[in-house]
Amino acid sequence: MENLPSTKKRLTRSSNKMIAGIVAGFAEYFNMDPTLLRVIYVVLSVVSAGFPGLLIYLICWAVIPEEGA
Repeated sequence: MENLPSTKKRLTRSSNKMIAGIVAGFAEYFNMDPTLLRVIYVVLSVVSAGFPGLLIYLICWAVIPEEGA
């Protein structure tokens, strides 16, 4: 058998960004529509106590590398 190169997906910030490309990067990683995932993220952030979604977004912004890096 041939050894094929691995095509492992990597989570990166997307160039299709509204702010930092975090949610669009997750959408690309999970093969979802970025707009739908953004709406879900905002709704979940607003209905949760204390808006932890903002903190999670900022942490992801610091940790997840940009696309092509």
